[in-house]
Amino acid sequence: MADVKLQVRSREERGGKLARAMRAAGDIPGVLYTSKSGSEGAHAITVGARDLRTAVSGSGGTHAIIDLTIDGAGKTHPVVIKDMQLDPVRDRVIHIDFHEVRLDQPINTVVRVHIEGIPHGVEMGGVLSQPTHELNISVLPTAIPEQIVVDVSELEIGSSLRLVEVDGLEGVTFLDDPESTVLATVTAPIAEEELEPEEGEEGVEGEEGVEGEEAVEGEAADGETPAEAPAGDE
Repeated sequence: MADVKLQVRSREERGGKLARAMRAAGDIPGVLYTSKSGSEGAHAITVGARDLRTAVSGSGGTHAIIDLTIDGAGKTHPVVIKDMQLDPVRDRVIHIDFHEVRLDQPINTVVRVHIEGIPHGVEMGGVLSQPTHELNISVLPTAIPEQIVVDVSELEIGSSLRLVEVDGLEGVTFLDDPESTVLATVTAPIAEEELEPEEGEEGVEGEEGVEGEEAVEGEAADGETPAEAPAGDE
C-alpha cells in the first residue's frame, strides 16, 4: 500500500466553542493516540479538512497507513484512522482520532473486495450480486493489500462464492467467518410472468365480479313487491 503523508498541528485549548471556530476555518479537531499510557499517550491536534481529504482519497481510503507529522517536526508517526465522526446533516468530518501503530506488528484493518470475471451463470441469464464489499484482516502495516481480488467466472446460477473458497494471501489473516461470509452469488432472473398476473386470471375475476353484480340486480328486480293500489282506488 502506498505511503500517505499528512501534516497536523498540535493544539492546547479545547472546548466546543473553539472546535466550532476551527471547523468554520476549515480545520478538524482530533487526537493522536500513541503507545504511551495515560495522558502522555494522547495528543490534541488539528488537521486541515482539505489535507485530510487528499490523504484518504488514495487506494487505501480511510484504512491507509498514514505518515503523520506534528508541527512540521522531523519525526513521523505511522498511524491509522481510529475513529472519524461525521456531521449527520452536512456529512462532513467534525472530529478525528488517529492511532499510532508499530510497523513490525500486525494490525487489524479492513480492505475492499474486488470481483473479476463474468460468471457462467450470468452468461446464461443469471444475476450477479456482491453481498460483501469489505473484509476484516490482520496484517503487518507495511503489507496491507490495496484490495482482495476474487474470480467469479466459475459461478453458475444458484451458486455462491464463500470466503472459505478464496486462496489466502501471504502474511494476511482473514478475520471474518470463512463459512458464513458470502462474497458473490448468482441468482436466477425473475420472469416477467412472475411479476405480472396472467391475463386469464384477471379476466375470470372481472367476469365473476360483473356476474355477481348482475345477479344481485336481477334478484332485486325479481323480488320487487308491486306497490299496493292507493286506498282511494278501492
